[in-house]
Amino acid sequence: MKIAVFAGDGIGAEVVAEAVRVLEVLDLPGMELIEGDVGGAAWRKHGHPLPQQTIDIAHAADAILFGSVGDFDCDHLERALRPEQAILGLRKELTLFANLRPATVFKGLEDLTSLRPEVAREIDLLIVRELNGDVYFGEKGTRTLEDGRRQGWDMMSYAEDEVRRIAHVAFRAAQGRSGKLCSVDKANVLETSQLWRDVVIEVAAEYPDVELSHMYVDNAAMQLVKNPGQFDVVVTGNLFGDILSDQASMCVGSIGLLASASLGETQTQYGTKGLYEPIHGSAPDIAGQGKANPMAQILSAAMMLRHSFGLEDQAVRIEAAVASALADGIKGGDLGGSAGTRAIGDAVVSRL
Repeated sequence: MKIAVFAGDGIGAEVVAEAVRVLEVLDLPGMELIEGDVGGAAWRKHGHPLPQQTIDIAHAADAILFGSVGDFDCDHLERALRPEQAILGLRKELTLFANLRPATVFKGLEDLTSLRPEVAREIDLLIVRELNGDVYFGEKGTRTLEDGRRQGWDMMSYAEDEVRRIAHVAFRAAQGRSGKLCSVDKANVLETSQLWRDVVIEVAAEYPDVELSHMYVDNAAMQLVKNPGQFDVVVTGNLFGDILSDQASMCVGSIGLLASASLGETQTQYGTKGLYEPIHGSAPDIAGQGKANPMAQILSAAMMLRHSFGLEDQAVRIEAAVASALADGIKGGDLGGSAGTRAIGDAVVSRL
């Protein structure tokens, strides 16, 4: 079981270390961890946020445990050399097109969310975000108009095969849950979204057991706050998925609790090859202080065991240990508690 470990920048190294401790406690047979450099740390060492040796490690691995990238000191660099290009590059290099972001309120945290406890208690949803298209990967640039004004532009586009493959992932996910899928777009304004909606409707014919609905993204943002319990599986594009999943994180209490899996079509001897990361950033303001909440990173490791290695029992054990720690009041500063990174890791490890 070859696992590439890319800690990255800021708090990445701190939270990844706790996730690795959890994996080591499980004593998984044949587990091999291979470290690589990404982000600002890689740029300083190799001159690029995603050096070739890191790409080689990623290709050779069965799964990737990824921390976070982002460094204010790199803001002066041209876009192609900024830390964020590491994660974007890996998604493209490995054709990781499906991002799974579950959001559930843990028992005992209902009062810590931005919503009323009785509303937050109903949240149990999965956001399926497309990762390889949209404005993030479209043509972009800046130019000076004839009158001297500067103009920036980004192209949003999707090919129907890109929409079709993410739709299949979402429909299958809905089949494994409560059989409800909401497709989020902006079809009343964007041609890209109209194509998205048309293709999703076509794919729906193959899944008669799944109830499909559609919602404009602005309404979906409102409904996530007003009545989040109505959602089971949400499928949407890259830009909308990025925004809505971060919003969902605050609906359940903290961005420090949400894990994610980025999957493609590559199969290994164990399962689907994927990249697993918390949805939070590198938080340079608290880096190196032992304040970061590692639970999202630990839960990402659980998703890795489930999706890339078929180790459902071990994944459930990790999730149960995290839930138990939270229920017992082990909370980081993001949840109003005082537990540090290592203490939270200790709490999860002890419960395992």
